[in-house]
Amino acid sequence: MTRRPRGLTQIFLASTLYGTATLAAALDAGMCDPQGVSAHPVHRILLSSNNALIPEVAPGLAAMPGFAALRTRFDEVIDWNATIAPFHPGAWTPRAEDVPLWERQLRTVWGLGDDRIELYVESIQVAPAQALCRVFPGAAIEVYADGLMSYGPTRFRLDPQLGTRVRRVLHLDLVPGLEPLLLTEFGVPARTVPSDTFLKVLAELPDPQEEAHAEPPALLLGQYLSALDLLTAGEEEELHAAMVRGAHARGHRRLLFKPHPGAPAGYSRRAEEEAARLGVPLRVLPATVLAETLYAHLRPALVVGCFSTALLTAATLYGLPVARTGTQTLLARLTPHQNSNRVPLTLVDALIPDLTAPPAPAPTPPHLQALLTAVGFTMQPKVLAARRPEVEAYLTHHLDARTRPYFPRRRLTSLALPGGLPPRLTSLATSRYLRHLRKAVLHRLR
Repeated sequence: MTRRPRGLTQIFLASTLYGTATLAAALDAGMCDPQGVSAHPVHRILLSSNNALIPEVAPGLAAMPGFAALRTRFDEVIDWNATIAPFHPGAWTPRAEDVPLWERQLRTVWGLGDDRIELYVESIQVAPAQALCRVFPGAAIEVYADGLMSYGPTRFRLDPQLGTRVRRVLHLDLVPGLEPLLLTEFGVPARTVPSDTFLKVLAELPDPQEEAHAEPPALLLGQYLSALDLLTAGEEEELHAAMVRGAHARGHRRLLFKPHPGAPAGYSRRAEEEAARLGVPLRVLPATVLAETLYAHLRPALVVGCFSTALLTAATLYGLPVARTGTQTLLARLTPHQNSNRVPLTLVDALIPDLTAPPAPAPTPPHLQALLTAVGFTMQPKVLAARRPEVEAYLTHHLDARTRPYFPRRRLTSLALPGGLPPRLTSLATSRYLRHLRKAVLHRLR
């Protein structure tokens, strides 16, 4: 690569088409325009990363339908997997002593020269984002949200040398008015990417070429939760079958199933079997199709999922009917409590109606921002230590049958929060003698 005059290079790290569309919308809205260097050339690199467990057999970003329309915002596209091969992008970060070597190497092979660098990354707490931020220690950082997870807290205490470099958190307004907790411990401001600009970007993506039909379909969304150890493979397939049954029970007689891009092909089989049993046609879509292109072109009569970000996109940005299933089961068994899926799971459970309930908008819980803060605090009490007083106030006044599933009593007890066991009973709950007595009683009752 030829060396250019000194200027600014912006590197946009992306692993999904949805994330790339978010970046494209931020660019179109002028949110990435350089400040104070307008007279100098600006070079924009899209750094694609395939984070699949086995990247060699999973479609990469460039293979996704519609990528060509999005890549026009960038001067060039570079493959991060190829750059760090044979390491996996989700597992590799540079050793501290190797950082100068890596920066010098990448500046040379990418033709960056002595450009000033700005990084736009997702999930800064982990690789590959953290690896890239460490390789360029002098670069300013912007974090963008690829989904609902950014509404939650930072996953663990971030090195201040990294956290203080972050200027903004860019996110879609999927839950109108709700402020993300991510990086608030560093005072990083959140900025919303305009929804109308994002919809215009999505409108550029190709029509999925689904046959038009007088009856709009019900769209079922797969998530590949077994890869995250949230469900077993069998449980996930039964979840898909439950989606089929629920949509059928609501009167839908045309079903589309969109698998997760990383899920095995066989994960749709149980849904197909259930649809055949009920006598309702079900078509399995290509896994690489972006759900949002289906929203725009097909206007589904119902969108069903577990806790996919696409549910909130459908409801908030497209005004489509949505329903959830399986969230209560996952809330009861999600471990550890710090699992970063807890916030998306909580938001979907709180905001989206259950598939088995009569069709109606789910009532929005009062004090949603306070609920989010309280859930985030129970996940990361050290990161959000300054928020304890407001969390205690919320739990004191708003812990009821509606919100109790989001706050396991054991977790509240361990954090000495309202709603846990009283201090005098805590020792009884941990008593070895009482545990043995309970087992003996249960054994006698069998």
